[in-house]
Amino acid sequence: STNVLERLNKEIRRRSNVVGIFPTMDSYIRLISCYLIEYAEDWQTSRCYIKKIILQQIINRRQAA
Repeated sequence: STNVLERLNKEIRRRSNVVGIFPTMDSYIRLISCYLIEYAEDWQTSRCYIKKIILQQIINRRQAA
C-alpha cells in the first residue's frame, strides 16, 4: 500500500508550507533531511517487537545451559 509514502509526502508538504518561502534550495533540503532522519529513527525504534533486555536474558539462559 502507498499509505505510508502518502503520509510521508503530506508531512513534508505540511512542514514546508509552514516556512512558506525558502531562501535557498539548501535550506529546503536541510528541512526535508531532518524530517526524514527523525522519521527513520522513529520507525526503527517503534518496530521493536522484543525488548533488548528480554533478548539479553534469553541469550544468557542459552549460554548458561
